[in-house]
Amino acid sequence: MSIDANDAPAVRLAGVRLDRGTRTILSGLDLEVPRGSVTAVLGPSGCGKSTLLAALTGELVPAAGTVEVLGRPVPRRQRELLELRKSIGVLLQGNGLLTDLTAAENIALPLRTHTRLPRAVIDRLVEMKLHAVGLRAAGDAYPRELSGGMARRVALARAIALDPPLMIYDEPLTGLDPIATGVIINLISELNDRLGLTSIIVTHHVHETLPIADRAVVMANGGVVYSGTPDELRASDDPLVQQFLQGKPDGPIAFDSSPHREAA
Repeated sequence: MSIDANDAPAVRLAGVRLDRGTRTILSGLDLEVPRGSVTAVLGPSGCGKSTLLAALTGELVPAAGTVEVLGRPVPRRQRELLELRKSIGVLLQGNGLLTDLTAAENIALPLRTHTRLPRAVIDRLVEMKLHAVGLRAAGDAYPRELSGGMARRVALARAIALDPPLMIYDEPLTGLDPIATGVIINLISELNDRLGLTSIIVTHHVHETLPIADRAVVMANGGVVYSGTPDELRASDDPLVQQFLQGKPDGPIAFDSSPHREAA
């Protein structure tokens, strides 16, 4: 009996190997992300987290194995891939805001690009997205006029503009002060619940992220070394897991200072 796409995990990887040129970055990846969950993908810098994201968005074709997103294999044809990407919201660690557009215009951009909605409807949707991230009064501000935390929230509002069922957060806490960090973490959790999303948070900020996560995945040494609940992660006696959680410089996770090492 076939499985309905809506009953399948939001993300499923089976036997996946990911290469960059002639170099294998990740291999033997088996991973499932349940729908409706917040999954934290943790790991040290250079462990391949960004490579994993590239596979989920179709930027990188796996050298082996299968990658399924929202119940279907990630397509390779450009038109089908574009349709899939409309269902995936991505919050970049650098925000990616266009500096010559206001906050409202940045949020409106995907709506104007991918829909034929009337201007009045788009303006109303933008207002709703700004309200969702607590910035209803900041629509006319330019990115340079926003604090780091505010700019991150505008980028989040833009990421949810098309109401994607899957959200991917790429190091969402980088460069934020403790207060802004708390605001972003709370927003991720609240939006996931209110909008019925599935969220994947790729980060090395362990202690800030685990409290809102349903699942935790630890990547190191070219693969997934742990997958389970945050409580199980904290209780693990695996020396590799404990080295990462405690930030120890010595242990089974090798520290590589090579300038050619992939950025996380």
